[in-house]
Amino acid sequence: MTLAYDQALEFLFPRTTTIKFGLATTRALLLAVGNPHQVIPSVHIGGTNGKGSVSTLVAAALREAGWRVGLYTSPHLVSFRERIRVDGVPISEAAVAMWTERLRPLILERRATFFEASTALAFADFAARGVEIAVVEVGLGGRLDSTNVVHPLVSAVTKIERDHMKYLGHTLEKIACEKAGIAKPRVPFVVGERDPVLVEVLRREARRAVARRGGRADIRVLPPDYEWCGPLSLAGPHQRRNAAVAHGILMALPTRYRPSARQLATGFGAARIPGRLDRRGKWLFDVAHNPDGMRALTAALDAGHDGRPIHALVSILGDKEWPEMLVQLDRAIDRGVLTIAPSAAGRGWDMDWLRRWLQDPSRPSPRAVWTLIPEFHEALKAVQDGAGTVLVTGSFHTVGDVMKVLSAEC
Repeated sequence: MTLAYDQALEFLFPRTTTIKFGLATTRALLLAVGNPHQVIPSVHIGGTNGKGSVSTLVAAALREAGWRVGLYTSPHLVSFRERIRVDGVPISEAAVAMWTERLRPLILERRATFFEASTALAFADFAARGVEIAVVEVGLGGRLDSTNVVHPLVSAVTKIERDHMKYLGHTLEKIACEKAGIAKPRVPFVVGERDPVLVEVLRREARRAVARRGGRADIRVLPPDYEWCGPLSLAGPHQRRNAAVAHGILMALPTRYRPSARQLATGFGAARIPGRLDRRGKWLFDVAHNPDGMRALTAALDAGHDGRPIHALVSILGDKEWPEMLVQLDRAIDRGVLTIAPSAAGRGWDMDWLRRWLQDPSRPSPRAVWTLIPEFHEALKAVQDGAGTVLVTGSFHTVGDVMKVLSAEC
Protein backbone atom coordinates (compact mmCIF):
# COMPACT_ATOMS: atom_id res chain seq x y z
CA MET A 1 0.00 0.00 0.00
CA THR A 2 1.31 3.43 -0.94
CA LEU A 3 1.41 5.78 2.03
CA ALA A 4 -0.34 9.14 1.98
CA TYR A 5 1.20 12.11 3.80
CA ASP A 6 -1.13 11.83 6.80
CA GLN A 7 -0.42 8.11 7.04
CA ALA A 8 3.33 8.79 6.99
CA LEU A 9 2.94 11.19 9.93
CA GLU A 10 0.76 8.68 11.78
CA PHE A 11 3.60 6.19 11.36
CA LEU A 12 6.40 8.60 12.35
CA PHE A 13 4.95 10.59 15.24
CA PRO A 14 4.44 7.76 17.76
CA ARG A 15 8.23 7.40 17.67
CA THR A 16 8.67 10.85 19.25
CA THR A 17 8.17 9.27 22.68
CA THR A 18 11.50 7.48 22.35
CA ILE A 19 14.90 9.14 22.73
CA LYS A 20 17.80 6.90 21.74
CA PHE A 21 21.40 8.00 21.61
CA GLY A 22 23.83 6.55 19.10
CA LEU A 23 24.51 6.72 15.39
CA ALA A 24 24.18 3.12 14.16
CA THR A 25 20.49 3.26 13.28
CA THR A 26 20.77 6.62 11.51
CA ARG A 27 23.71 5.30 9.48
CA ALA A 28 21.69 2.21 8.52
CA LEU A 29 18.76 4.35 7.35
CA LEU A 30 21.05 6.65 5.37
CA LEU A 31 22.80 3.69 3.77
CA ALA A 32 19.41 2.54 2.48
CA VAL A 33 18.98 5.83 0.59
CA GLY A 34 22.53 6.02 -0.78
CA ASN A 35 24.44 7.82 2.00
CA PRO A 36 23.59 11.34 0.80
CA HIS A 37 25.17 12.85 3.93
CA GLN A 38 28.57 11.70 2.67
CA VAL A 39 28.36 13.63 -0.60
CA ILE A 40 26.50 16.81 0.38
CA PRO A 41 28.81 19.38 2.03
CA SER A 42 27.39 20.51 5.35
CA VAL A 43 27.62 22.89 8.30
CA HIS A 44 26.83 21.36 11.71
CA ILE A 45 25.50 23.65 14.47
CA GLY A 46 24.86 22.70 18.10
CA GLY A 47 24.32 24.48 21.40
CA THR A 48 21.58 24.89 23.98
CA ASN A 49 20.02 28.13 22.73
CA GLY A 50 20.55 30.10 19.55
CA LYS A 51 21.33 27.21 17.23
CA GLY A 52 18.07 27.56 15.30
CA SER A 53 18.63 31.27 14.71
CA VAL A 54 22.30 30.74 13.82
CA SER A 55 21.39 27.95 11.40
CA THR A 56 18.79 30.16 9.72
CA LEU A 57 21.25 33.05 9.36
CA VAL A 58 23.99 30.81 7.93
CA ALA A 59 21.54 29.33 5.43
CA ALA A 60 20.27 32.78 4.42
CA ALA A 61 23.78 34.09 3.74
CA LEU A 62 24.79 30.98 1.78
CA ARG A 63 21.65 31.23 -0.31
CA GLU A 64 22.38 34.90 -1.00
CA ALA A 65 25.86 33.81 -2.16
CA GLY A 66 24.22 31.70 -4.85
CA TRP A 67 24.24 28.22 -3.33
CA ARG A 68 21.28 25.84 -3.26
CA VAL A 69 20.92 25.39 0.50
CA GLY A 70 19.27 22.68 2.55
CA LEU A 71 18.25 23.56 6.11
CA TYR A 72 17.39 20.88 8.69
CA THR A 73 16.03 22.20 12.01
CA SER A 74 13.88 21.01 14.88
CA PRO A 75 11.36 21.02 16.35
CA HIS A 76 8.63 22.35 14.08
CA LEU A 77 5.85 24.71 15.11
CA VAL A 78 2.86 23.79 12.93
CA SER A 79 3.91 21.37 10.19
CA PHE A 80 6.50 18.59 10.09
CA ARG A 81 7.50 19.94 6.68
CA GLU A 82 9.08 23.00 8.35
CA ARG A 83 11.99 20.85 9.51
CA ILE A 84 13.35 20.13 6.03
CA ARG A 85 13.71 23.07 3.63
CA VAL A 86 15.61 23.77 0.43
CA ASP A 87 16.10 27.43 -0.41
CA GLY A 88 13.28 28.14 2.03
CA VAL A 89 10.81 25.69 0.43
CA PRO A 90 9.60 22.94 2.79
CA ILE A 91 9.75 19.28 1.85
CA SER A 92 6.63 18.29 -0.09
CA GLU A 93 3.92 16.06 1.35
CA ALA A 94 4.58 13.61 -1.48
CA ALA A 95 8.29 13.41 -0.60
CA VAL A 96 7.55 12.80 3.10
CA ALA A 97 5.21 9.97 2.14
CA MET A 98 7.59 8.48 -0.44
CA TRP A 99 10.70 8.41 1.74
CA THR A 100 8.77 7.17 4.77
CA GLU A 101 7.30 4.33 2.74
CA ARG A 102 10.70 3.41 1.36
CA LEU A 103 12.29 3.38 4.82
CA ARG A 104 9.36 1.95 6.77
CA PRO A 105 10.58 -1.70 6.86
CA LEU A 106 14.00 -0.64 8.11
CA ILE A 107 12.51 1.84 10.59
CA LEU A 108 10.47 -1.01 12.05
CA GLU A 109 13.36 -3.47 11.97
CA ARG A 110 15.76 -1.06 13.68
CA ARG A 111 13.10 0.42 15.97
CA ALA A 112 14.21 3.83 14.76
CA THR A 113 13.11 6.92 16.67
CA PHE A 114 11.24 9.82 15.09
CA PHE A 115 14.43 11.90 14.94
CA GLU A 116 16.53 9.12 13.43
CA ALA A 117 13.91 8.66 10.73
CA SER A 118 13.46 12.39 10.07
CA THR A 119 17.24 12.86 9.76
CA ALA A 120 17.33 10.20 7.04
CA LEU A 121 14.34 11.83 5.32
CA ALA A 122 16.10 15.20 5.40
CA PHE A 123 19.24 14.03 3.63
CA ALA A 124 17.28 11.94 1.13
CA ASP A 125 15.21 14.98 0.25
CA PHE A 126 18.26 17.24 0.06
CA ALA A 127 19.89 14.89 -2.43
CA ALA A 128 16.70 14.57 -4.49
CA ARG A 129 16.35 18.36 -4.69
CA GLY A 130 19.96 19.00 -5.65
CA VAL A 131 21.22 20.68 -2.49
CA GLU A 132 24.76 22.02 -2.83
CA ILE A 133 25.36 22.64 0.88
CA ALA A 134 23.28 21.66 3.94
CA VAL A 135 22.99 23.51 7.25
CA VAL A 136 22.20 20.93 9.93
CA GLU A 137 21.02 21.82 13.43
CA VAL A 138 21.83 19.34 16.20
CA GLY A 139 18.71 17.85 17.77
CA LEU A 140 19.72 16.99 21.35
CA GLY A 141 23.23 17.13 22.80
CA GLY A 142 25.79 16.50 20.09
CA ARG A 143 28.13 13.55 20.59
CA LEU A 144 25.44 10.89 20.14
CA ASP A 145 22.84 12.95 18.30
CA SER A 146 21.62 11.48 15.01
CA THR A 147 22.97 14.44 13.06
CA ASN A 148 26.52 13.64 14.17
CA VAL A 149 26.84 11.25 11.22
CA VAL A 150 28.00 14.21 9.11
CA HIS A 151 31.61 15.17 8.48
CA PRO A 152 31.00 18.88 7.91
CA LEU A 153 32.98 21.74 6.48
CA VAL A 154 32.50 23.58 9.80
CA SER A 155 30.97 22.63 13.14
CA ALA A 156 29.96 25.05 15.87
CA VAL A 157 28.51 25.38 19.36
CA THR A 158 26.51 28.54 20.05
CA LYS A 159 26.24 28.62 23.86
CA ILE A 160 25.76 26.30 26.83
CA GLU A 161 22.81 26.59 29.19
CA ARG A 162 20.71 24.32 31.39
CA ASP A 163 18.30 22.18 29.37
CA HIS A 164 17.62 18.47 28.77
CA MET A 165 19.61 17.75 31.93
CA LYS A 166 17.98 14.33 32.30
CA TYR A 167 19.89 13.26 29.21
CA LEU A 168 22.95 15.53 29.07
CA GLY A 169 23.94 15.95 32.72
CA HIS A 170 23.07 18.23 35.61
CA THR A 171 25.95 20.69 35.30
CA LEU A 172 26.87 23.11 32.54
CA GLU A 173 30.26 21.41 32.29
CA LYS A 174 28.69 17.99 31.59
CA ILE A 175 26.33 19.53 29.04
CA ALA A 176 29.32 21.20 27.35
CA CYS A 177 31.10 17.84 27.14
CA GLU A 178 28.21 16.40 25.12
CA LYS A 179 27.95 19.46 22.87
CA ALA A 180 31.68 19.37 22.07
CA GLY A 181 31.31 15.85 20.70
CA ILE A 182 30.46 17.19 17.24
CA ALA A 183 34.07 18.36 16.71
CA LYS A 184 35.83 16.53 13.86
CA PRO A 185 39.47 16.21 12.72
CA ARG A 186 40.72 19.06 10.54
CA VAL A 187 37.28 20.72 10.62
CA PRO A 188 37.00 24.24 12.10
CA PHE A 189 35.10 24.07 15.39
CA VAL A 190 33.62 27.51 16.11
CA VAL A 191 32.82 28.31 19.74
CA GLY A 192 30.28 31.04 20.49
CA GLU A 193 30.16 30.43 24.26
CA ARG A 194 31.37 33.41 26.31
CA ASP A 195 31.92 31.90 29.76
CA PRO A 196 35.69 31.24 30.02
CA VAL A 197 35.23 28.11 32.16
CA LEU A 198 32.85 26.56 29.64
CA VAL A 199 35.05 27.65 26.75
CA GLU A 200 37.91 25.64 28.27
CA VAL A 201 35.63 22.62 28.71
CA LEU A 202 34.61 22.88 25.06
CA ARG A 203 38.28 23.18 24.01
CA ARG A 204 39.30 20.14 26.05
CA GLU A 205 36.43 17.94 24.99
CA ALA A 206 36.68 18.95 21.34
CA ARG A 207 40.34 17.93 21.37
CA ARG A 208 39.38 14.59 22.94
CA ALA A 209 36.64 14.02 20.37
CA VAL A 210 39.06 14.72 17.56
CA ALA A 211 41.79 12.55 19.11
CA ARG A 212 39.42 9.58 19.19
CA ARG A 213 38.97 9.93 15.43
CA GLY A 214 42.58 10.76 14.68
CA GLY A 215 43.76 14.04 13.24
CA ARG A 216 44.18 17.63 14.32
CA ALA A 217 41.72 19.88 16.14
CA ASP A 218 40.97 23.32 14.67
CA ILE A 219 39.21 25.25 17.47
CA ARG A 220 38.18 28.86 16.86
CA VAL A 221 36.80 30.73 19.87
CA LEU A 222 34.94 33.95 19.07
CA PRO A 223 35.77 37.02 21.18
CA PRO A 224 33.22 37.28 24.01
CA ASP A 225 32.45 40.93 23.21
CA TYR A 226 31.90 40.37 19.48
CA GLU A 227 28.40 41.15 18.25
CA TRP A 228 27.20 41.63 14.68
CA CYS A 229 26.66 45.32 13.97
CA GLY A 230 25.36 45.10 10.41
CA PRO A 231 21.80 44.72 9.07
CA LEU A 232 19.77 42.12 10.96
CA SER A 233 16.11 41.21 10.58
CA LEU A 234 15.84 39.09 13.72
CA ALA A 235 14.55 41.00 16.75
CA GLY A 236 16.08 41.08 20.22
CA PRO A 237 19.51 42.09 21.60
CA HIS A 238 20.58 38.41 21.88
CA GLN A 239 20.32 38.00 18.10
CA ARG A 240 23.33 40.27 17.64
CA ARG A 241 25.50 37.61 19.28
CA ASN A 242 23.78 34.84 17.30
CA ALA A 243 24.55 36.74 14.11
CA ALA A 244 28.18 37.09 15.22
CA VAL A 245 28.39 33.31 15.67
CA ALA A 246 26.82 32.81 12.22
CA HIS A 247 29.39 35.21 10.76
CA GLY A 248 32.20 33.27 12.46
CA ILE A 249 30.92 30.03 10.97
CA LEU A 250 30.65 31.50 7.48
CA MET A 251 34.17 32.92 7.62
CA ALA A 252 35.50 29.50 8.71
CA LEU A 253 34.16 27.87 5.53
CA PRO A 254 36.44 27.13 2.59
CA THR A 255 36.93 30.29 0.52
CA ARG A 256 34.60 29.27 -2.31
CA TYR A 257 31.62 29.11 0.05
CA ARG A 258 32.20 32.36 1.94
CA PRO A 259 29.65 35.10 1.20
CA SER A 260 30.86 38.59 0.41
CA ALA A 261 30.21 41.46 2.81
CA ARG A 262 27.25 42.54 0.69
CA GLN A 263 25.84 39.02 0.56
CA LEU A 264 26.21 38.68 4.34
CA ALA A 265 24.41 41.95 4.96
CA THR A 266 21.60 41.08 2.55
CA GLY A 267 21.19 37.56 3.91
CA PHE A 268 21.22 38.59 7.56
CA GLY A 269 18.91 41.49 6.79
CA ALA A 270 16.31 39.25 5.15
CA ALA A 271 16.41 36.10 7.32
CA ARG A 272 13.17 35.16 9.07
CA ILE A 273 12.53 32.54 11.73
CA PRO A 274 9.01 31.98 13.08
CA GLY A 275 8.46 31.98 16.82
CA ARG A 276 11.47 34.06 17.83
CA LEU A 277 10.20 37.48 18.99
CA ASP A 278 7.81 37.03 16.09
CA ARG A 279 5.39 39.98 16.02
CA ARG A 280 2.13 39.46 14.10
CA GLY A 281 -0.25 42.32 14.79
CA LYS A 282 -1.07 42.29 18.50
CA TRP A 283 0.38 38.78 18.84
CA LEU A 284 3.99 38.18 19.87
CA PHE A 285 5.34 34.62 19.67
CA ASP A 286 8.52 33.44 21.34
CA VAL A 287 9.55 29.82 21.94
CA ALA A 288 11.59 30.54 25.10
CA HIS A 289 11.60 27.16 26.84
CA ASN A 290 14.39 27.37 29.41
CA PRO A 291 15.72 30.05 31.80
CA ASP A 292 18.25 31.46 29.35
CA GLY A 293 15.64 31.75 26.62
CA MET A 294 13.29 33.50 29.03
CA ARG A 295 16.06 35.93 30.02
CA ALA A 296 16.55 36.81 26.37
CA LEU A 297 12.81 37.34 25.93
CA THR A 298 12.44 39.58 28.98
CA ALA A 299 15.52 41.58 27.99
CA ALA A 300 13.96 42.21 24.59
CA LEU A 301 10.71 43.31 26.22
CA ASP A 302 12.63 45.60 28.58
CA ALA A 303 14.54 47.11 25.67
CA GLY A 304 11.39 48.78 24.41
CA HIS A 305 7.80 47.84 23.89
CA ASP A 306 4.82 50.02 23.06
CA GLY A 307 2.11 47.36 23.17
CA ARG A 308 1.08 47.57 26.83
CA PRO A 309 -0.56 45.95 28.60
CA ILE A 310 1.24 42.71 27.81
CA HIS A 311 -0.74 39.56 28.56
CA ALA A 312 1.15 36.26 28.32
CA LEU A 313 -0.26 32.84 27.56
CA VAL A 314 2.24 30.38 29.04
CA SER A 315 2.58 26.60 28.88
CA ILE A 316 5.88 24.96 29.82
CA LEU A 317 6.91 21.31 29.69
CA GLY A 318 7.02 19.59 33.05
CA ASP A 319 10.73 18.76 32.93
CA LYS A 320 11.80 22.39 32.50
CA GLU A 321 12.87 24.83 35.23
CA TRP A 322 9.56 26.61 35.07
CA PRO A 323 9.55 28.37 38.50
CA GLU A 324 12.65 30.34 37.53
CA MET A 325 11.18 31.04 34.09
CA LEU A 326 7.95 32.40 35.56
CA VAL A 327 9.76 34.62 38.05
CA GLN A 328 11.73 36.13 35.17
CA LEU A 329 8.67 36.59 32.97
CA ASP A 330 6.67 38.15 35.81
CA ARG A 331 8.75 41.32 35.82
CA ALA A 332 8.16 42.00 32.11
CA ILE A 333 4.40 41.44 31.69
CA ASP A 334 1.16 42.74 33.13
CA ARG A 335 -0.92 39.57 33.20
CA GLY A 336 -0.10 35.87 32.85
CA VAL A 337 -2.44 33.03 31.98
CA LEU A 338 -1.06 29.54 32.67
CA THR A 339 -2.42 26.58 30.72
CA ILE A 340 -1.48 23.29 29.04
CA ALA A 341 -0.79 23.23 25.30
CA PRO A 342 -2.73 20.37 23.66
CA SER A 343 0.27 19.02 21.76
CA ALA A 344 2.20 18.76 25.05
CA ALA A 345 -0.31 16.31 26.52
CA GLY A 346 1.55 13.90 28.80
CA ARG A 347 4.58 16.20 28.95
CA GLY A 348 3.02 19.35 30.39
CA TRP A 349 3.58 20.74 33.85
CA ASP A 350 1.63 19.41 36.83
CA MET A 351 -1.42 21.62 37.43
CA ASP A 352 -1.73 20.75 41.12
CA TRP A 353 1.93 21.49 41.72
CA LEU A 354 1.63 24.73 39.77
CA ARG A 355 -1.47 25.76 41.75
CA ARG A 356 0.37 25.18 45.02
CA TRP A 357 3.36 27.13 43.77
CA LEU A 358 1.20 30.12 42.84
CA GLN A 359 -0.26 30.14 46.36
CA ASP A 360 3.12 29.69 48.07
CA PRO A 361 3.79 32.79 50.21
CA SER A 362 7.54 32.15 50.08
CA ARG A 363 7.81 32.66 46.32
CA PRO A 364 8.87 36.12 45.07
CA SER A 365 6.07 38.66 45.29
CA PRO A 366 4.52 38.84 41.80
CA ARG A 367 4.31 42.02 39.76
CA ALA A 368 1.82 40.66 37.22
CA VAL A 369 -1.66 39.22 37.80
CA TRP A 370 -1.57 35.44 37.29
CA THR A 371 -4.46 33.12 36.41
CA LEU A 372 -4.47 29.34 36.07
CA ILE A 373 -6.80 28.08 33.30
CA PRO A 374 -5.99 24.46 32.40
CA GLU A 375 -8.37 24.28 29.42
CA PHE A 376 -6.37 25.63 26.50
CA HIS A 377 -9.07 27.25 24.39
CA GLU A 378 -10.62 28.93 27.43
CA ALA A 379 -7.18 30.26 28.39
CA LEU A 380 -6.55 31.50 24.85
CA LYS A 381 -9.80 33.44 24.92
CA ALA A 382 -9.19 34.88 28.39
CA VAL A 383 -5.66 36.11 27.71
CA GLN A 384 -6.84 38.36 24.88
CA ASP A 385 -9.26 40.35 27.04
CA GLY A 386 -7.93 43.89 27.40
CA ALA A 387 -4.48 43.07 26.02
CA GLY A 388 -2.38 45.48 24.01
CA THR A 389 -0.03 42.61 23.19
CA VAL A 390 -0.68 38.90 23.58
CA LEU A 391 2.61 37.13 24.22
CA VAL A 392 2.64 33.37 23.62
CA THR A 393 5.61 31.56 25.14
CA GLY A 394 6.96 28.65 27.18
CA SER A 395 7.60 26.01 24.52
CA PHE A 396 7.47 25.19 20.83
CA HIS A 397 4.24 23.33 21.61
CA THR A 398 2.57 26.45 23.01
CA VAL A 399 3.53 28.67 20.09
CA GLY A 400 2.66 26.04 17.49
CA ASP A 401 -0.72 25.24 19.01
CA VAL A 402 -1.77 28.90 19.12
CA MET A 403 -0.56 29.43 15.56
CA LYS A 404 -2.71 26.48 14.45
CA VAL A 405 -5.80 27.91 16.16
CA LEU A 406 -5.27 31.38 14.70
CA SER A 407 -4.63 29.96 11.23
CA ALA A 408 -7.85 27.94 11.42
CA GLU A 409 -9.81 31.03 12.48
CA CYS A 410 -8.54 33.20 9.63
